[in-house]
Amino acid sequence: MARVDEQESRKQQVMDQVRSELALANAQELINKINEKCFARCVTKPGAKLSGGEQDCLSKCMDRYMEAWNIVSRTYISRVQRESQNMGGPGGL
Repeated sequence: MARVDEQESRKQQVMDQVRSELALANAQELINKINEKCFARCVTKPGAKLSGGEQDCLSKCMDRYMEAWNIVSRTYISRVQRESQNMGGPGGL
């Protein structure tokens, strides 16, 4: 019985590590996309400093991008959970 508990504990540790690494990868992707999209849109003539307008544009662009990212993420997670339940359990298997 202890062996089964040990295996379940190890399985949970691996799953937690995978979730953590996935969250980190998603955060890095979000930051990269924000930098790429918002900088190109807001900073037309790069210089030594950002103008007030560029700072405002970057701030608003970042807020909008993060809001859209969160909406898409929540919708995706909800859909995966729904489909998983419809297929009979976790992971759909």
